[in-house]
Amino acid sequence: MDEKEFLRLSKLDAEGPAEPPSSGLKPKVSELTRKLLVFIKFVLGVCLLPCVYAITAAFLKQFGLIDISIQNYFWQGIITLLIIYLFVWEPAIVYSKGQKIVELLFNFFKPLVRVAPYLLPIYTILLVAVYAVLSWFYKDLLGYFVFMFGFTLALHLIFSARTLRAKKEDFLKTNYIFGFSLVFIINLALLAFFINMMFDKFSFVEFCNDAVRVSRGIFEAAFTQLFINK
Repeated sequence: MDEKEFLRLSKLDAEGPAEPPSSGLKPKVSELTRKLLVFIKFVLGVCLLPCVYAITAAFLKQFGLIDISIQNYFWQGIITLLIIYLFVWEPAIVYSKGQKIVELLFNFFKPLVRVAPYLLPIYTILLVAVYAVLSWFYKDLLGYFVFMFGFTLALHLIFSARTLRAKKEDFLKTNYIFGFSLVFIINLALLAFFINMMFDKFSFVEFCNDAVRVSRGIFEAAFTQLFINK
């Protein structure tokens, strides 16, 4: 046995027996599962779009019943945030600090740590808690707090949408369509619940009924057009 052959065999002994080549079945199954989940999320996201419209229409209907000056405070808060975001400064650090607060609050339950920062408008929730305390002592702060509700809600929605849109490997924009639709629905429902506690004219029950009625009407109309009128 020459020296080269001896070295080759010694190297093989040191490395151990060669592993059989992978069949590639597991990667294929994993890729198929991933694509299936992407498709399901895309379908769910599209199905949520009528709900986004319905909950928006229901909120605007109930919100229009309260005093016009209070409505103006809310819209001014949203417009102020948009002006700051578009022309002055992008308060991304403010949003990220809020996300860290939510992560600390839900650190006891790891699955919620990943989704709660997107779903919960933490600054709006904190403002509601502060208002609940201060309203016992100061009666003319309502307009300022409603302004900040609009400001903080717009902040949360803009940067949540921006974060979801920046997700990599999202070729169908499933994370954006499904994720942001869910975020928008939950945020608007929370806001409606908070406003219901502050104003007698705003009915959270009617808000929910209107949202369900409008979304059901959209789905029924779509089903009729697709499957019955053919």
